[in-house]
Amino acid sequence: MPENGNHPGVRAVEVRRRAPGSGPILILAGLFLVATFLAWYFTWFGRGLSDADISKYLADTNNPRHVQHALLQIQQRIERGDATSKNWYPQLIALSGSPETEFRLTVAWLMGFDNNSTQFHKALLKLLKDSEPIVRRNAALALVRFNDASGREVLVSILRPYAMKANASGTLASSLQEGATVSRTTLLARIGQSDGKIVELRSPLPGRIDKLLKANGSHVSEGDEVLNLNSDENSVWEALRGLSLVGSAEDLPAIESYANSTAVSGKIREQAGLAAKAIQTRIKTH
Repeated sequence: MPENGNHPGVRAVEVRRRAPGSGPILILAGLFLVATFLAWYFTWFGRGLSDADISKYLADTNNPRHVQHALLQIQQRIERGDATSKNWYPQLIALSGSPETEFRLTVAWLMGFDNNSTQFHKALLKLLKDSEPIVRRNAALALVRFNDASGREVLVSILRPYAMKANASGTLASSLQEGATVSRTTLLARIGQSDGKIVELRSPLPGRIDKLLKANGSHVSEGDEVLNLNSDENSVWEALRGLSLVGSAEDLPAIESYANSTAVSGKIREQAGLAAKAIQTRIKTH
């Protein structure tokens, strides 16, 4: 036997002893791949759903992804002019009254794709008074498709800073700075109450912090304005597009402030200019 112990017979025995152990590993790897694929397949919103699946998913309000998937499928059918989409209109109306914000904001947007539905029109007018600003905004944008200017003031409000108010009294604690970008539900601050309870203040909108109105560590009372939040670019662009159709002369100052601003993108300046021009033309012809 060679001094290094690498005898062919010994190596063969070692290989045979190790080989059986690789089986379970391969099985587990295979199962992992299958599980990964199934997780992707059943959560991928591009996957087509049958009529029965759509009805089932819409009713599965304990699984928001299922509801969102079904809503997307219905939207696509409406866009294709598929009359079967109307089968789920009663469920969409019901979801517009759901306590879940995600459902209401998505349904509000979806309803704008059928501007011939009187059911949707009535539901959108109710959503225009929703407690959540994101829902009100989507409803206002959808109403534009109905040639309804009822949401005009909501659209103009998108162009102005949104005042975030304290939802409790106590000591404010926040690490965010002016100019910070936030998403909807981003934690803006914590408010420490006298009994030791901590109340979170989260953003109801996506955007950017314009100005901090209360210093970190200061005492705030419930209802105090804590900071101003500027809308995200996409929301501003959508609002400008909507106002080009339903805006009035009194909206021009807010719109023109974007058209003349160097702090926004060229896309926003261009859309603001188009909106202002459309409103001015409409004023002259009426």
